Amino acid sequence: MRLEVKNVVKNFGGLQALKGVSFTIDEPQLVGLIGPNGAGKTTLTNIITGMLPPTSGEIWLNGERVDGMRPYAIARRGLGRTFQVTRAFRRMTVMENMLVPALALHPTANRRQVEQKAREILEFLTLDHLTNEYARSLSGGQQKLLELGRLLMLDPQIIILDEPFAGVHPKLQRTIYDYIRRVREEGKAIILISHDMESIFTLSERLMVLNFGELIADGPPDEVRRMPEVIEAYLGRDEEEEHA
Repeated sequence: MRLEVKNVVKNFGGLQALKGVSFTIDEPQLVGLIGPNGAGKTTLTNIITGMLPPTSGEIWLNGERVDGMRPYAIARRGLGRTFQVTRAFRRMTVMENMLVPALALHPTANRRQVEQKAREILEFLTLDHLTNEYARSLSGGQQKLLELGRLLMLDPQIIILDEPFAGVHPKLQRTIYDYIRRVREEGKAIILISHDMESIFTLSERLMVLNFGELIADGPPDEVRRMPEVIEAYLGRDEEEEHA
């Protein structure tokens, strides 16, 4: 696996949301991506996954340039994501939601085998008792779990999780922790975007920090959290101290 983000710039009119962001992920690891509100995290995610085109720069996936491709084409090449706001098919059952991505990716797949895989994933996510319930009846946390399950049905090599803990009950949050660790142990790379600092420092092996569209830090979490520029990005600069 190899994801290369090369000098990505994104402008919205006169606003420059990303200012030449570059990084590479070329091994199974769990990478935290943090930054203050408006730092450009979701914009970067949307560009990597084909939801938005970059103003300039390039995205390469396993040696193939993918910026400009449609999201489904990028997903077929092994890069998947979740969204901050869950997007389950509310009028379909939990099982039907699980089958959609797998059968869309492999229309000729054996239906029985696909259903068995879906049951195994639902059991791990503690959603197996809801298999025949409509997605609209699930709680917010359960819908987050369902979205994670649908993503796993695609079996991507690189996964971007956008705020997977937002609005999730602490008990379910621990289930998501376990899910993320299991996926990492299966040899996949995960980019975890979260405002929950406990989850970031509990799970991450590498930490990247965006601020005002720039990547200001990239390294081991314990080192990054002590960097003055990272502290300033989150806490601001003391004007009196600066003047002194």
